[in-house]
Amino acid sequence: MTLGERIQNLRKERGISQEELAEAIGVSRQSVSKWENDAALPDTDNVLQLSRLFGVSADALLTGEPAPTDTDAAGAPEKTPETPPEDDLREEHIPAAQTGNGSKTGAKSPFSYRALAVILAVVLVITATGLILLLHDKGGGSGKNDVKYPYVLVHGMGGWGTGSGMQNLARYWGADTGDLAEYLRGEGYEVYTPSVGPISSAWDRACELYAVLAGGTVDYGAAHAAAHGHARFGRTYEAPMLSQWDGEHKVNLVGHSFGGETVRLLTSLLAYGDEAEQNSGAEDISALFTGGRGDMIHSVTTLCSPHNGSSLTCVLDTLGGLVGVNSTTELLASLCFATAGVANPLNGAYDFMLDQFGITDVTGGRPEIVSAISALLAKGDDNAAADLSPDGAAALNRKIRMVDSVYYFSYAYCTTEDGDLMYIQKPTASTLPVLKPFALAMGSYNGVTPGGIRIDETWHANDGLVSVVSAQYPAGDTQVPLNADAPRKGVWNVAPVRTGHHGTVIGLGADTEETHGFYTELFRMIDGCR
Repeated sequence: MTLGERIQNLRKERGISQEELAEAIGVSRQSVSKWENDAALPDTDNVLQLSRLFGVSADALLTGEPAPTDTDAAGAPEKTPETPPEDDLREEHIPAAQTGNGSKTGAKSPFSYRALAVILAVVLVITATGLILLLHDKGGGSGKNDVKYPYVLVHGMGGWGTGSGMQNLARYWGADTGDLAEYLRGEGYEVYTPSVGPISSAWDRACELYAVLAGGTVDYGAAHAAAHGHARFGRTYEAPMLSQWDGEHKVNLVGHSFGGETVRLLTSLLAYGDEAEQNSGAEDISALFTGGRGDMIHSVTTLCSPHNGSSLTCVLDTLGGLVGVNSTTELLASLCFATAGVANPLNGAYDFMLDQFGITDVTGGRPEIVSAISALLAKGDDNAAADLSPDGAAALNRKIRMVDSVYYFSYAYCTTEDGDLMYIQKPTASTLPVLKPFALAMGSYNGVTPGGIRIDETWHANDGLVSVVSAQYPAGDTQVPLNADAPRKGVWNVAPVRTGHHGTVIGLGADTEETHGFYTELFRMIDGCR
C-alpha cells in the first residue's frame, strides 16, 4: 500500500473529508488530493501533523509498519541504550521495500526511494535540529551551497509571513508545494519571510521591512506621517530578524507582486535616503532616510511585480461588471488572498498591520476585509491601491533610484494567449480559475489613465493580475536580457517570460519540483554574482 493510499484510508476511517483534513493541517484541498493520488509527497511538517491527527506514528504512516515497542519479543523490557532507539540512524532501522505481493526484497520501486527519503527527513528533523541550528549559527549550513548572503522573501499585497496567524492556515511562500522557506533552508540557504502591511503603501511597507530586519520601532518618517495624516511610529521589533546587516553582511531581497516595489524602495532609501525626511526638522531621523547605505543590499529580485502598475485598476471604470467588481475596495477584497490559495481567513488570524492609521480591530472574513480597506482608502492615497494604479506606479518610480552596486533581476509570467480578435488576449486553460475573468478583462482593455498613460495592446499579455510589460522592468530604467552566466550590476537583468499565472511562482497550483528548481537555480545564480 502506498503512502497516498494509507492517508486516504486513515482519513476515510475517521470520516473526514479532504476539505476538512486540509483545513485541519493548514494546506489546500488540492495538496491532500495530490498526496492521496501519490502525485506529491507531504513535507516533514505535514507528515508529523498527519500522524498526530490520525493517532499513528510517523513510521506507521510512512511505511505501514508499526513503530518498535519498548519490549522485546519475549515481553521483557529492552535495555535502554545511551542513545534512544528512535534517534538511531543505523541502517537496520530503515524498513525494507515492499513488492507488489507484500514480500520484502532488495529491489526498491521508485516510490520506495521517495518514501525512504521522507523517512530519513523526518528522523533528521527530530534528531538533528540542535546540530542544524549550531551549524547555522556558525555559518556552516548543509555544505550543498557556498552561500554568502541570506535571502529575504517579501510577500505581495494581501500576503503574510513569519509572525502572522495566517502561517497556521497556509504558507504564502510555497502554497501548494509546501513550505518553500523550509525547503530552501534544507538546501543550505539562510532564508527569512517577514510580514509587512498587506494593503499598505510601498513606503509604509518599506519602513516596516527595515524595522523588522534591523530591529527597533517602525519610523514612517516625520514628513511622510504629517503629509498623510497618520502616526509617525508603528510597531516595535525588539529583536532584529537579521543578526548582522551591514556592508560586509549584505542581503538578497526577493519580492513577489507588490513585494517587488517594497524591496525596490527599501534599497533606494538605504542608498540615497529621502530629502523630505532630512529636511523635516526631526532630530531623531531614522537611519533609513539618511542614505549612504546602499552597500547593505547585494541583489533585488522581483517576481510578477507591477513596476508600472496594473491595468486592472483601469478596467473597473469600463469593464467592472465583467470581472464581478465595481470598485477598488471590492477589487482589493477579492484579491487579498487569491494568490495564496486562501478563500476566507479565520477570525483573528489575519493582521492588516494598519496601526499607524488606528485601524487595529478588523481581522476576519470578507466583511472585515472590506471594512479595513474602506477605512484605509478613506484616509487618502497612502495605500497599495494608489501605488498599484499606472499613475500611482509612475509617481512611485520617480522616487525610486537604482543602485549601481546592486544586481537587479526581474521575472514576468504570462497566462494568456492570442484570442479570436485582433490584439485580444484570453486566459489559457491552466489559468487559476479566480484569475480568469481578470486576465480576460486586462487582455482586452484599451484606454488612457487620468495621468495620460496609454494602455494599449502592449499591456494585453498578462498573468491574471499584472501585465507582462509591467512586470519586466520599470519604465525608464535601463534593462538588458538576462545572461545568467554574467549578470550586470545597476541595470535590470530581465529574464525570458515564463508560462504561468500570478501565483505560479510562489507555488500556487504549481509543480513542486519545478517550483523548488526555480528558486535553487535563481539562488545559485545570485550567489555566483560578485
